[in-house]
Amino acid sequence: MNARQKAIKLFKKNQGLLRTAEAIRLGIHPRLIYQLRDEGLLEQLAKGTYRLVEAPDFSETDLVLVSKKIPQGIICLISALAYHELTTQIPHFVYIAIPTKSRQSRLDYPPIRYFYYSEKFYKTGIKTASIGGYPVKIYNIEKTLADCVKFRNKIGMDVVIEALKMYWQRKRTRIDRLYEYAKMNRVEKVLQPIMETIVSQ
Repeated sequence: MNARQKAIKLFKKNQGLLRTAEAIRLGIHPRLIYQLRDEGLLEQLAKGTYRLVEAPDFSETDLVLVSKKIPQGIICLISALAYHELTTQIPHFVYIAIPTKSRQSRLDYPPIRYFYYSEKFYKTGIKTASIGGYPVKIYNIEKTLADCVKFRNKIGMDVVIEALKMYWQRKRTRIDRLYEYAKMNRVEKVLQPIMETIVSQ
């Protein structure tokens, strides 16, 4: 197997997506990456991130890209609402949570909004979603909703109320779990009257 075939095989093994640093660690020379890109076998998604053109398309490309570039980032707030189908908003940024003392990564694309979480809140309620075969860390539904209530002044109360209404209409609610996260975020007194209004409608 020559270097070119080996490189393509390694991309396939990694669901078709690799960062330059990962590719080099796997033994793919940067020059070969550029050559495959120039030949149209790889496409550059962002600076230092390449995708095998023949790999199947995946949805939510931006979430995958951010997860690859910022391993400590957790998809949160409006991006998580969109993933969980609890909003009609189309996020113009990828919303991610990072630990309080973390540095923000500089990415050319996609645009990102960072939210700093204390260690306890950062580590709570994480699930790993498979998006087109890629593992993406994202907060579960109830944690996402409680966080939206907490950050209501930054994302808009209308977004929060719409999400809670859509959640209630699903009939697959775990209200006790929602209140657990709300209590943790110290927003249960904000959440309670909203939920009482929604339930009584």
